[in-house]
Amino acid sequence: MGYAERLMSTGERIVHREKQHWFVFVWGARYTILALIIGLIAAVLQLNLSSPWKEVFGWAAAILFVGGLVVLGWTILRYINQEYVLTNRRVMQVEGVLNKKLVDSSLEKINDAVLTQSVFGRIFGFGDLEVLTASDSAITKFQMLVQPVRFKKAMLDAKHEYEQDIAGIHPDAPPLRNEPLGDETVSTTLPPPPTVQLTQDEVTRTLNSLADLRDRGAISAEEFERKKADLLARL
Repeated sequence: MGYAERLMSTGERIVHREKQHWFVFVWGARYTILALIIGLIAAVLQLNLSSPWKEVFGWAAAILFVGGLVVLGWTILRYINQEYVLTNRRVMQVEGVLNKKLVDSSLEKINDAVLTQSVFGRIFGFGDLEVLTASDSAITKFQMLVQPVRFKKAMLDAKHEYEQDIAGIHPDAPPLRNEPLGDETVSTTLPPPPTVQLTQDEVTRTLNSLADLRDRGAISAEEFERKKADLLARL
């Protein structure tokens, strides 16, 4: 089980996850790779040298090669442990090997996401994604994200489903009706669920989500008014 999975609450599930492009790893390890190459060159040169240069080049080659391998291993672990996770409730950025760092934002607070993708990024499949709040300020920036278009679409779809779930709208639910069975009619209509009392903050937050759905055309004005009346009755 990964670190992100251990932090999820009851009923929360992972919808999508991505990592940074492998170019990030190569760029971060550029000096380490150079040190390994220099160490190999020094090891080859010391074979044809005499003392004391043979020992000097030998020690230099050993230090560069061993030290380069250690740093390269640490860079690999950092790259593996950094990921961007989308759940049905929030967006998370996880990083760190021993000391972990988590930056997350609830889907209900996300207004939009700004995608920046250069020609080079479009060719190799990466880009930068800035997640915005309702005040249009970036809360976090996912740099050199693999398949950023796919991640943005998945995030907006998850936000839409989250808002519908808060509003109690389930468009895929099958209709319940009375079905004939022989000479009798068996009612498959379930009894209405018990009314749940809501706080004023919960009602206000839900009404704001419903108004946003209405403005985007996801629900009609009549549906908005019915939901509004139902929510006000729960106060």
